[in-house]
Amino acid sequence: MKYLKFLLVGIFFGIILVKSEAVSWFRIYEMFRFQSFHMYGIIGTAIATGLLFLQISKRKHLKNIIGEQIDAPEKEEGFIRFIVGGTIFGLGWALIGACPGPMYILLGTGVYSMTIVIIAALLGTFIYGLLKGKLPH
Repeated sequence: MKYLKFLLVGIFFGIILVKSEAVSWFRIYEMFRFQSFHMYGIIGTAIATGLLFLQISKRKHLKNIIGEQIDAPEKEEGFIRFIVGGTIFGLGWALIGACPGPMYILLGTGVYSMTIVIIAALLGTFIYGLLKGKLPH
């Protein structure tokens, strides 16, 4: 019962993503072929909104639900790791036609083939957990 509000927000967000066609493989395909601005507009709006709210939270010293100040931790310097990680993420996104969040939304809309993708993502996460200590970070 304690997490019901998060479930409801998640369901609402999923409905928004479906209605805006952000989970449509065709829209994602268009984006990767540079044929449409639709997905770039959605992603750009999300980035701009995130930046705006992060700046507001920093300047107004806003606190989260448990009373701690909202803060974005500093990231380590690096370029190659972001290029490599982003490339792997983008190739996976292009290959399956969905990024990790919408996989569950697509399953909920009846795209049952996403079950294979979700199992593969969970397996990949598990393998990463096993190898994390041996990988350069």
